[in-house]
Parts: sequence; structure tokens; C-alpha cells
Amino acid sequence: MRGRSGRAWRYLTAVAVAAAASLAATQAPADKPRSPLTRPTPATITAIPIDFDRSNPGRKEFGRLIFRAGLNLYAKSVHFGGYSAIAVDPSGRSLIALSDAGSWLRATLDYDGRHLKGLDNAVLGPILGADGKPLRDNSRRDSEGMTLAKGNTRKGTAYVSFERKHRIARYPFNTQRFGPPAGTVGLPAGTKAMGSNRGIEAIAVIRAGRLKGTLVAFAEGRADGTGHLQGWLIGGPTPGKITLKRLGGFDVTDAASLPDGGIVVLERRFRFREGVKMRIRRIGAGELKRGASITGEVLLEANDSLNIDNMEGIAAHRGASGETVLTLISDDNFSPLQRTLIMQFALATR
Repeated sequence: MRGRSGRAWRYLTAVAVAAAASLAATQAPADKPRSPLTRPTPATITAIPIDFDRSNPGRKEFGRLIFRAGLNLYAKSVHFGGYSAIAVDPSGRSLIALSDAGSWLRATLDYDGRHLKGLDNAVLGPILGADGKPLRDNSRRDSEGMTLAKGNTRKGTAYVSFERKHRIARYPFNTQRFGPPAGTVGLPAGTKAMGSNRGIEAIAVIRAGRLKGTLVAFAEGRADGTGHLQGWLIGGPTPGKITLKRLGGFDVTDAASLPDGGIVVLERRFRFREGVKMRIRRIGAGELKRGASITGEVLLEANDSLNIDNMEGIAAHRGASGETVLTLISDDNFSPLQRTLIMQFALATR
């Protein structure tokens, strides 16, 4: 969109995000479906291609990243949307996404060469509680972060972090079930003071190097005494606190493991006067140390003059040529004024 129409869209997006934030702050359920899915249900997803730069579709380089493709997704189901976490198979050919309304989406990724063009074979299903039944209580179904512990997107075990009733649970899954959980991970000291809607937003399992198997976790906006963001190394050889330097008032929304033992962190900032922003930072394996104060490298920072929404989920995999590919998904808060976007970027080589 250009001119007034582009400004109008950015204004509506800002209003929608603000409304969602206000509802969340009062612990209201927004427009989340009141009743959970009872069983896995096939879904047809319509995908509309989008450009990252509406005004200059030919532009592909943004910071350290190269835009490959983006899609605006639709499905005729009240349970489609609200996606806060995503995992992509190492092949880049399938995904799992978790909604903060207690459901999951599994789909295959369809490509035209290297460019994502659609989602096929989509299935929606319920996240199960410890009793084996779909999560129903809004205070217990608010899943925010996910990382694969073992397996792939068809069968394995994932760690899932939840807000409101703060916890990190281990979830075995297959193509037809997600759960029930096989226990929980002990939360680090200091997390009990987190607000109900400011819990552990981002988790990632380190894939390589000296910290292989360590779970990295970040709270959404919890700051230490210096105003920086709190994180933790959980398990592994050197568990303990870490700090992510808070740059420009951004909050953490997700994280993903990189093949080299580092991670990427997805961040968001909202202000009424400026709308929505997003940022991606890379944290090298050598920066992940107990007690470290981490800055990382900014790969991309974007405001809503570019084609973003409430970006909440990020995943990483190796492309066919060995490049790192990042997949992002947005949380539409089940609002008609927001969108479920999925987009992919490749990390540019120096």
C-alpha cells in the first residue's frame, strides 16, 4: 500500500495491537475461541503472497537478511490464529506452530524453488493437559514459546513455555497428538515474581558446541536492576542467569537455535505514536555464558512502514545451499484487524 492507504493500514494495525495489549494486561481472553478443539481437524489454508517492502517490491536486502517470500494466511476456522511459537523441520519442509489459545497447527511448506508459496496438508489440533484432555482454562493454555528437544515436526518431544500459570513442560507429540505433557522443567529462581502476562516468552535448545542440550529462556519484558532483559541457561554444564541488553525499549517475543550453537532472538516494540516494530538479533555461541551481559548482533530492525504485524514466532533451519533460513510467524490475537503472516529470510554471507 502507498500513501494514505498505507498509513491507514499501519494505524489500524497499531490500534489492534494496542487493544490486544490492553486486553492481555487485564487478563481478558480477547477473541480466543472459548471451546477447545476436541480432535485433530484438517484445514485448508489460503495463502496470499506479500512483499516485505510494499513501496518497493524489488527490494530484497534488509539489514543482514535477504527476504525470500511472505504470505498472508487465512483459514475458515475459529481456531486458526494466535500463533506465538513455531518450529520448522531441519529440511525446511514442514512446521508446527502453537497458538496461545491452546491449539497446534501442523502443515507442509510448499516452495517454488527457494521461495515459499503455500501451506499444504494442514491440520489443527488441541494441546493436551496432564489429564489427557484439551486445555480449556485460559490461564493454563497460553502457550508462548516452543523448541524441539528431539525428533522432528512429525514426531518427537518439545519444550513449551506457558504464561499466566508459568511453567515449561515437556511435550511428546506425533502427527495426531500433542501431549499430554511428560513432566515439567524446574523454573529458575526469580521467575516467581513474573507478572501473569510477562512470563517466559522465548525458549531454545542449544544444538551444538559446549552448551549443547542447554535450554535458553527469556522473559518477555522482565528487567534486572539495570533495566536489561533477564534470561537463563537451564540445565547443561553451566546453568545460571544471563542478561540481554535492552535496546530501544524492545521486548523479547521468541528465540530459535542456530546450527552453530548460537541463537536468534525476535523482539517487538509498540508505542501509540509510532506503531509496531520488530527486531532480530543473533547471539553467538561464545556469548552464551553464565552471568554474561549480552548485546548480540542486530540482523534486522523494521517498523510498520514495512509489511509486519505482531511478529511473535521464529524458527531457523539450513537451506539446501547451506545458508541459514529464518521463518517468522505473527500472532493476529484473533482480531479481524490483524493478520497471520509467515515469511522467510536468508542470512546474508559477509
